[in-house]
Amino acid sequence: MNLQPLADFAKSKKWKLPHRLKVAVCAGALLFGTSATVVIAQFAVHDPGVRGGSKDAGARLASVAADAGESQYFDDGLSRFTEIDDVSGAAHNGLGPRFNSNSCQSCHAQPDVGGSSPSANIFPNLGPNPQTQVFNLDGAQNSLPRFITADGPVREARFKFFLNPNGSLSNTPDGGVHDLFVISGRKDAGTCAIKQPDFEHNLDLNNVIFRIPTPVFGAGLIENIPDENILANMQANEEAKDAMGISGHPNRNGNDGTITRFGWKAQNKSLVIFSGEAYNVEIGVTNELFPNERPSPDEAGLPANCKVNPTPEDETNVDATKTTDVSSDAVGFSMFMRFLAPPKRSTTSPGGSDSIGDGSNVFNAIGCALCHTPTLKTGPSAMTADLNNANANLFSDLLVHHMGTNLADGVSQGNAGPDGFRSAPLWGVGQRIFFLHDGRTKDLVDAIRQHASQGSEANAVINNFNRLQPQQQQDLLNFLRSL
Repeated sequence: MNLQPLADFAKSKKWKLPHRLKVAVCAGALLFGTSATVVIAQFAVHDPGVRGGSKDAGARLASVAADAGESQYFDDGLSRFTEIDDVSGAAHNGLGPRFNSNSCQSCHAQPDVGGSSPSANIFPNLGPNPQTQVFNLDGAQNSLPRFITADGPVREARFKFFLNPNGSLSNTPDGGVHDLFVISGRKDAGTCAIKQPDFEHNLDLNNVIFRIPTPVFGAGLIENIPDENILANMQANEEAKDAMGISGHPNRNGNDGTITRFGWKAQNKSLVIFSGEAYNVEIGVTNELFPNERPSPDEAGLPANCKVNPTPEDETNVDATKTTDVSSDAVGFSMFMRFLAPPKRSTTSPGGSDSIGDGSNVFNAIGCALCHTPTLKTGPSAMTADLNNANANLFSDLLVHHMGTNLADGVSQGNAGPDGFRSAPLWGVGQRIFFLHDGRTKDLVDAIRQHASQGSEANAVINNFNRLQPQQQQDLLNFLRSL
């Protein structure tokens, strides 16, 4: 094997070859810059998989833990986040009439409350995909769509286009969430008899796209990053970004023009808006931010007998005597997420500290960090000390990038077009099961390579990844699973 091309590539990228490459030198000595022939030990590059051991996420910020009042709000928000809603609101608020699940935790559970899609056999307390448990709960007459499986991710479904009256695809973009389940048949649903969307027909028309839950660990830090810090980072390293075809742009709030940052397309401005929208869209609970019952995007409206409760079902409790009980659930959810600590990194697992360190160097050298920015600085915060002028080690620039034809979902949200997605924060990826916006893979190698397609800003980075030696690729994977 001639090592000159690899040495030249390493030199051009200003990084060192991993010191642990094991070679058998046929000539008796390894001399970079010569044509010495060597044999590199063969091994299969692989995703190390979900990092085992302790759960390294789900704790409260240290400053919150040290403050009794802040801890009270965290605990109150956590309690609300894990509550199970029913239709009548007798147990809690008003599920449905259309919904994807019946609690926040059911979607955000891996590796702990606040994470992403759970799956069986990873951690002892996590069972199968909870959507396989709620579709027929309490007598509901739903069918389980074939894209929801016990070992698959929690998903929401969107239709790319509306259908014509004859069932064919129209040219009118849809893009809205079509909730998987309805309350019809539940013992607490009265006479409501709406039907599920026809997922089978739309799947046959290739008209369905999916999204999986985004983790919310460290969300308070992300919320508190000033717009000017995001823009300054966008303008940094312009020469390197231009050379690799990377641009990126912020998504913006249509009302005040500030940068939005939550959701797969960075479409939501704040944690309160993020909470209110999810409560309404995913669980079907009206609230003070989204106060109207939500029909399916292709319905003119809901039948009156499906409007079971007065709206908004979640509201400020003006009669409460305890401070935390005054808040609505949407506010409680946001306080819980705001006070959640970011995931902890491992310095040794998987692969050991040398491999993780080398993988970090590779991550920077091949261009990953140009979009997945390791650290952004928060601004001043009046909420809690750990949010105040802190380093958010999120591995994201919070910008929207063109990801090409392979990942395009055909949905536009604000300034994020059909193939536009926010650089997903990578903190916590070591204990994440499903990857990419639709959960199409569990394999990090596959997830990396899926970034490459026509029109993707990541093509040059993926080309660099494909040119790496196997050990270098493995180091990169070990580094990612250490996050």
